[in-house]
Amino acid sequence: MGKVIAIANQKGGVGKTTTAVNLSSALAMKDKKILVIDIDAQGNTCSGFGLNKETEDKSIYEVLVEGIDIRDTIKEVSKNLYIVPVNLNLAGSQVEILEMEDREKLLRKAIEKIRNDYDFIFIDCPPSLDIMTLNALVAADSVLIPLQCEYYALEGLAQLLKTISIVQKRLNKSLYIEGVLLTMFDTRTNLSTQVMEEAISYFKDKVYKTIIPRNVKLSEAPSFGLPVINYDPSSVGAKSYINLANEFLERNK
Repeated sequence: MGKVIAIANQKGGVGKTTTAVNLSSALAMKDKKILVIDIDAQGNTCSGFGLNKETEDKSIYEVLVEGIDIRDTIKEVSKNLYIVPVNLNLAGSQVEILEMEDREKLLRKAIEKIRNDYDFIFIDCPPSLDIMTLNALVAADSVLIPLQCEYYALEGLAQLLKTISIVQKRLNKSLYIEGVLLTMFDTRTNLSTQVMEEAISYFKDKVYKTIIPRNVKLSEAPSFGLPVINYDPSSVGAKSYINLANEFLERNK
């Protein structure tokens, strides 16, 4: 059975989409069959794979709100790598979804039909603790938390951890933290090191040994619609995500 992992942090700009795009790509290159589900109305994951959310007529919105089969929305990005895209309709869907029966379980029900078809399914969550993120946490086996090495990084995590705890108690008892990924690490600053030390102190061995640095190529790749390992395989950013994929697989043997 495939494993479902929500990539979540309600703080924006922490590397959720960068991780969804590049970790999934690195795993696909290692012959793992991967599906990425974009549930962020901004559609940055789609853009990162070269898709245009404005032209997608079948997306996660149609699955959750209109009840179409999720299999009818899946697109192949490259060998072993697939995506359920988002489109413009999702931006106004919150009210519609909130009025639906079992609204927090819509995504889980959709994924159950396909989870055996993939090794790993990643859900790229929006930067908020809304009904979409709640759907992801109910559908997921685990949560991967990107944590940027910047001031106030750990403060925003309290609410996410509280939400995870509530979901564990009421909706998804088996949910656990897959790992905490340090992103935007700047070797020139003491602050990055301090955040790393605080994260390790709190999360212990849940913190990945692989650290994602600040890297120009990582920032450039999305504008070309490519994962960094395709855009510049020799870059520090690409090598970091390949290392993360190795560590991720080691933990999921």
